[in-house]
Amino acid sequence: MSDPQSAVGAADREAAEWHVRLGERPVSADTLHAFKTWRETAGNAEAYRKVEALWRTTGSLSSDPDIQALTQATLRASKPRARRAESQRLIPAALALVPAAAIAVALLFWLPNRGVYETEVGGRRTVALDDGTRVQLDTDTRLRVRFASGERRIVLEQGQALFTVAHDAARPFRVEAGGTQVTALGTVFDVRREAVGAQVTLVQGAVAVTDARTAAGQWRLAPGQQVRTVRPDATPVMVDPAVETSWSEGRLVFRDTPLGEAIAEVNRYLPDKIVLADRRISAVPVNGVFATGDREAFVAAVADLFDLTAQAEADGRVRLTARSVGG
Repeated sequence: MSDPQSAVGAADREAAEWHVRLGERPVSADTLHAFKTWRETAGNAEAYRKVEALWRTTGSLSSDPDIQALTQATLRASKPRARRAESQRLIPAALALVPAAAIAVALLFWLPNRGVYETEVGGRRTVALDDGTRVQLDTDTRLRVRFASGERRIVLEQGQALFTVAHDAARPFRVEAGGTQVTALGTVFDVRREAVGAQVTLVQGAVAVTDARTAAGQWRLAPGQQVRTVRPDATPVMVDPAVETSWSEGRLVFRDTPLGEAIAEVNRYLPDKIVLADRRISAVPVNGVFATGDREAFVAAVADLFDLTAQAEADGRVRLTARSVGG
């Protein structure tokens, strides 16, 4: 676990301490003057606003085991280091202040990242949630988990995830992605965040999909159906769930997929991308199964199939050019 003292800036730590000092009564005129002077330093006012907002919205979290662990780490890092001659005078006051300040600093460090799961480009990860739900995260994915007594909510900030939802009739399971909301009970479904809206594929069970920006507004999907809420006239279509979720097994399956789309899909797993120089062949269909992240195998296959030249570039990318146009 990271040291909370090093995880936040000096302004954040000082803001937490000021919040504690101003919460003690009475507050002297000298303290108020010192606080006003401190706030005038660039960045301090915003740091204090952030502490106030966190304290106001979180309520009492001092009994949370994660917060307790972070508080202990902060206390260890915050032990007074006064000179021996001053220690008897300073330590009692320091001990009265540090526990509350430690909780504030722990909140600053911990709350923004609580329930956050993510993967890097090319990575995959499986997460078991507290309710028994299993979530598989695809490449470059980030999501937040927010469970409450009456609802289980996931915010898919980017990327794609496959959800195998544990049944709990008393707590609906909802996923938000780009303005689209998916509600399920005991269901297996895939959600891919788009620049606008999302793509939702139902594997098993039933889900309700809502998006106020679309004409229909809501749909109830059946297994094997998919809806992409990127257009106002979005409507469910039948797909092969095994193909749509093949990424969860480390594979990409292409069936008459336009070459340009296939390259874009492969690129999601690559830090160094593939570039198709000749857009005239971007619509040519591609069929095959490829391991996610295996750039060499994909490049070799399409270069041989479509008579392309693969050229490595200085920035790490690979450029595909049709030989007939000067490759």
